[in-house]
Amino acid sequence: MGGELCPPAVPVATPIPGQSGPRKCRRPPARPPWAGKGRGGRAVEGPAADLAMLRGLRNPLWPLLLLLLLLLPPPGTWGHGSRARPREGAEEAGSAGSWSAFQGLRERLRAAGALCRRYWALFSCRVWPDGCRQDEEAPARPLGWSLPLLGQQYLDILTTWYCSFQDCCDSGDCRIINNFTGLEADLRVRLHGQHLARELVLTAARGYLELPRPDKALALSFHGWSGTGKNFVARMLAENLYRDGLRSDCVKVFIATLHFPHHKYVDLYQEQLASQIRKTQEHCHQTLFILDEAEKLHPGLLEALRPHLERQAPENPRAKSPRTIFLFLSNLGGNIINEVVLNLLKAGWSREEIGMEHLEPQLQAEIVESTDSGFGHSCLVKENLIDFFIPFLPLEYRHVRLCARDAFLSQELLYTEEALDEVAKMMVYVPKEEQLFSSQGCKSISQRINYFLP
Repeated sequence: MGGELCPPAVPVATPIPGQSGPRKCRRPPARPPWAGKGRGGRAVEGPAADLAMLRGLRNPLWPLLLLLLLLLPPPGTWGHGSRARPREGAEEAGSAGSWSAFQGLRERLRAAGALCRRYWALFSCRVWPDGCRQDEEAPARPLGWSLPLLGQQYLDILTTWYCSFQDCCDSGDCRIINNFTGLEADLRVRLHGQHLARELVLTAARGYLELPRPDKALALSFHGWSGTGKNFVARMLAENLYRDGLRSDCVKVFIATLHFPHHKYVDLYQEQLASQIRKTQEHCHQTLFILDEAEKLHPGLLEALRPHLERQAPENPRAKSPRTIFLFLSNLGGNIINEVVLNLLKAGWSREEIGMEHLEPQLQAEIVESTDSGFGHSCLVKENLIDFFIPFLPLEYRHVRLCARDAFLSQELLYTEEALDEVAKMMVYVPKEEQLFSSQGCKSISQRINYFLP
């Protein structure tokens, strides 16, 4: 309906066809929808626009205009750019008096319309700050009325209400939260038996994302047996760095056997992978790429990642540098990690005393010498483009019990100590003599607790 005098209702989130994840909000047009329009969509000004404004009184929103008029100072106290008009209706009679009254009403409606547009501009700039730079740089036009303090307070209330359920940020990208406090808590409470991964992941992620202008992407390579927590930590990172976690537009997950199953199509996969990375980086200034089963990636795909991991000089030193994190998840090196840990435990070391100096040299040597995977022979490893090789230690009986407890709690189920022991005993432990490490880690624990449901 044309001719609305005040801003329309707060925009409703509109689903974008063909896109999954949370709904997006379409940005309102630069010109307020209540501005008059003529044939061909041209803006109408002058008397025709005034008549359109008068016809807008039939709109259900006209009471809002009247309320706005009551909140404003009287015409005699208008700001600069306006003059108080004498009441000519009492002095003149007949048609001259009617025309004078109409002229006064027209001026008042013009001023009200200008203020409505001002309110809408201020509101939209608070909610969608990215599109306000041109408006801020444009010279300010004199308004018929100044913005009263009470109206400013109502604007603050409206903005707060709208931002309580929509995307509103003072600055930056609302999809990115970088909750390092939450990440630290999750790694401490929910991740069991991985003191090395807990410290390295938190330190590396925080240090990198707090750099003012990083010159390369952060590359972390997780190594260990299945079920030790590699995917679990990757999910924690996504959940604490991005509002929508793994469903965020800024997070992409690639599984080697699922997304790149056929080596004969490696050329096509290279183009698809490079294109996906480029588009995601254009869409988000902070991105996270997770490559699961990295040991099964074709060497050509690893080569395609090389330009994204090399050091690059910023094109514009003043511009905000993009930030990219690559996570490589692999079972490669799991055996040597377990062997080193077992020997140290037999020698009387406690698990928490094991440091990176005990594991990193042998882990990297195992990766480079591996003949079952091209990962160790790729340019990423040979040219030291991987920043940290993070070992995930094998889990013991006590860690499996903690995983079982978390599984019960996540489903809001009651449990007993006996039930936790029963779940832990269902797992297979190695080596055969010591029976010390769970061969599956904590994998399938959530399914096993179903046996204990009433």
